[in-house]
Amino acid sequence: MANEKAFTVGARTFMLDREKAEQAFADKKVINGRESVFFNLLPLKYPWAYDLYRTMKTNHWEPEDIPMQKDIEQWQSSDELSDVERWIIRMGIGYFSAAEGIVGDNVLHVIRERVTAPELKLVLGRHAHEENIHADSLLYMISSLGINPHECEAMFEDVPTITRKNEFVMKVSRQLRRDLDLTQLENKQLFAKNMFLFGQCMEGTQFYGLFGMILALYRQNKFPGIGQMFRYTLRDESNHIELLRSLLMALKEENPEIWTPEFKEELRAIMGEAKELEKSFIADCLPVNAVGLSVDEFSQYIDYIADRRLEGCELAPLMPGVSNPFPWLAEMMDIQKEQNFFEGRVTEYQKSSALAAVSDDEL
Repeated sequence: MANEKAFTVGARTFMLDREKAEQAFADKKVINGRESVFFNLLPLKYPWAYDLYRTMKTNHWEPEDIPMQKDIEQWQSSDELSDVERWIIRMGIGYFSAAEGIVGDNVLHVIRERVTAPELKLVLGRHAHEENIHADSLLYMISSLGINPHECEAMFEDVPTITRKNEFVMKVSRQLRRDLDLTQLENKQLFAKNMFLFGQCMEGTQFYGLFGMILALYRQNKFPGIGQMFRYTLRDESNHIELLRSLLMALKEENPEIWTPEFKEELRAIMGEAKELEKSFIADCLPVNAVGLSVDEFSQYIDYIADRRLEGCELAPLMPGVSNPFPWLAEMMDIQKEQNFFEGRVTEYQKSSALAAVSDDEL
């Protein structure tokens, strides 16, 4: 038959049904697709997901590979750091030490459990793995500096601007932690909202205030080890943002009924709330304009980043024309050839030469 291909091996003949295989490929979808317990990646329906997985894999790094001696010396010194600089580090470690876990848990137990194409599950598994590395890096920072870990837990639980940011993202995540019929429009939109919230609002916008502050200190030759880990973390985050953006766009393409004018405005309103929460948090991180860092500039930076995330999802910006007050951040992210701090040798955290460096278009 035209739709079958025969393979003869010795005395046996095996018939492969081409039409059946093509139908299985057509049935691959972001959600509500063909369920397969065999995790058969081929043929790829979403090649962008596999390409991104390979990029993420080659960007692998380990916290213990990064020297912390200079950071320890600065932290223990009585005159090298201001109170504001120490507070920024405490806020960074206190927030991210648990926020990374929130993201990883949502990726594994909300998003990955509901997508049906194996290559999407593959790259989401890598995403969750990288969140584990980020959480591990924060433990490494805490133990290196000798910070009491209970202080970090207390900051996460007791600083109001941190608790409000976390509750903001967890509200939607909690709604999805139950059996849902994803053929219903409202549940499809809830799932889409979750991807937008975690990818574009949390990782894509609310992480960037502290990223910028810590890298500003790194630029002033303060906390070289911590700064380097945050550079690698931010490189990873750029891939996570793109992963969840691409997943959202693929979901929209396969389910165009979700993308109503009302739903688009809801997403824009969510980003507006995310921005205001982040600006309040920035004010807590920088209680005074000091060490060359300005609350107003960081607030403008959040406006700029938020609009980039909206436009990437084909949504109208909230503040059209806002400029980036920190163009140097793109240069800080170009880590193709990274010098070891103490030995002066080239360090590559990759297994191939294809580095996914973050460009200005991604910041």
